[in-house]
Amino acid sequence: MTYEVQYLETGLYPLIAGILAIFFAGFKAWQVMQAPAGNKEMNEIAKAIQEGARAFLKVEYSYLAIFLAILYVLISAAIDWRTGICYLVGAACSAVCGYVGMTIATYANVRTAAAAERGLNPALSVAFSSGAVMGMSVVGIALAGLSVLYLIFDNLHSFGSDGYLPGFGMGATSVSLFTRVGGGIYTKAADVG
Repeated sequence: MTYEVQYLETGLYPLIAGILAIFFAGFKAWQVMQAPAGNKEMNEIAKAIQEGARAFLKVEYSYLAIFLAILYVLISAAIDWRTGICYLVGAACSAVCGYVGMTIATYANVRTAAAAERGLNPALSVAFSSGAVMGMSVVGIALAGLSVLYLIFDNLHSFGSDGYLPGFGMGATSVSLFTRVGGGIYTKAADVG
């Protein structure tokens, strides 16, 4: 097997797996959205929660963009511009996952509560489907993002642990850390207020 064929297969198979995971997450999201959303009062509360979550993410991501831009410049200057690009791609993948997770969680909350009126099993089915959306989104988007970077930066030796891969991981971790800490503060404030 030639290097070109092996390289292409090494990059394409994970990309296809990532795309399949994203499609599966979309299917599970569709299933969650098909569940009954409860009565009018439940929907009013759910709408307020959804609006608050979107507003929170908008503000958080605007501050996060400044932080990411500064780190991109520092990483590109100190290490390599390709590592900086991988950092931004990892951050973008993580931000998309965060948005998908927050969106499906806010839509699933009211549907889980409505399903709980029918019993534990229907409620768990909606809740687990919602969790599967987030889980498969993280796996699929990360795998697809890494595969695309691998196909773009085709030097096998420069992509591994001593090359651009840590940039992707640091970008994804930066966004994840900010959203986890910020989300925790937001939910505690919502509980108190």
